Amino acid sequence: MSKPKVIIIGAGFTGVATAHDLALRGFDVTVVDRGPIANGTSGRTHGLLHSGGRYAVNDKESAIECIEENTIPGVIEPNGGLFVAINESDMAYGEDFIEGCEACHIPIEELKPQQALKLEPNLNPNVLVAFRVPDGTFDPLRLAMSFAATAKSNGAKFKLFTEVTGLILNGQGNVTGIKVWDRTNDERYELYGDVVVNATGAWVGEITAMAGVDVPIRPTPGVMVAFDQRLTNHAINRLNKPGDGDIVLPQRQMVVVGTTSFEVQDLDYVPVIEDHVKLMLERGAELLPTIRNTNMRGAYMATRPLLGSGGSGRSISRTFKCFDHKETHGIDGLVTITGGKATTLRAMAEKTADVVCEKLNISAACTTKEVPLISYREFYRLPNDD
Repeated sequence: MSKPKVIIIGAGFTGVATAHDLALRGFDVTVVDRGPIANGTSGRTHGLLHSGGRYAVNDKESAIECIEENTIPGVIEPNGGLFVAINESDMAYGEDFIEGCEACHIPIEELKPQQALKLEPNLNPNVLVAFRVPDGTFDPLRLAMSFAATAKSNGAKFKLFTEVTGLILNGQGNVTGIKVWDRTNDERYELYGDVVVNATGAWVGEITAMAGVDVPIRPTPGVMVAFDQRLTNHAINRLNKPGDGDIVLPQRQMVVVGTTSFEVQDLDYVPVIEDHVKLMLERGAELLPTIRNTNMRGAYMATRPLLGSGGSGRSISRTFKCFDHKETHGIDGLVTITGGKATTLRAMAEKTADVVCEKLNISAACTTKEVPLISYREFYRLPNDD
């Protein structure tokens, strides 16, 4: 008996995690992306594995998702995080932060200034209080590649540098496959499957438009700046409502300051705005003053796939949603997963795989919480059998 076929568009965090989940459930999985693994937003994230503390006051749904999912053995650095207050506005926010973390079951430990400075000597010496939380950091490419490698070891196929040029619709207007352009050899062909999963993040609207439908996605880029010294071992968060440049975190032998929030018209050309780069230096130095004496390694951006059509980028929830377009638009064969964060990629994949199984009347449980990931190095060592 042949396996049910699923085509996943997008080899970012959500796409490769969904491939991993569906491969374990016995599906014939093919992942298609116009570039390499994690070539879009996923490859440009700052790498913070959230405890949920950032969202505990005003976005509790996202906070709970984060604290339930922020352990991925083998591919993270569980270095912990600090939320630090350096002025009275931060202190005033502290009460709401404590209440929010308690409501979301996020463990916190209050530290006195001298305790925080002992942990992180480069902190602003005027720190008034700090709270320790179970944050972590990750290398974006290694995280994505570990999921992809594990999916591939279980039979998933990857067609990279292969751009989707259209969806294939049957006589009833339902999606039965995709039209692609293999950019490595200029070959154009078609792929057919039982379900097509749209996991293209900020670009999901471009795929759903091929079927004549819309999703409430709000692409919101932000600029980050890396500096060439590892000035902290903890993820440092400003104890206040989320804002520009209020996170400094370690990445290998660097620190990264992020991020800003703005809007663009062209998702394939997002500028790294010089004023935003300068702002990251200023805001980062409020948390770690020694940043001013550190060389900038580079500036880059990523585009968040936020759900919702109203409000500003900072006010939109960081939760995720899976759309079965048969239910939402009367078009069968197409599922879209978007929103969320890198921290919640496994849960996003589980939800998507559950929807696919339900659509195809297949009973197969999720096992991704128990199955360890293999090394990211294995991705290019494994065959890509067709």
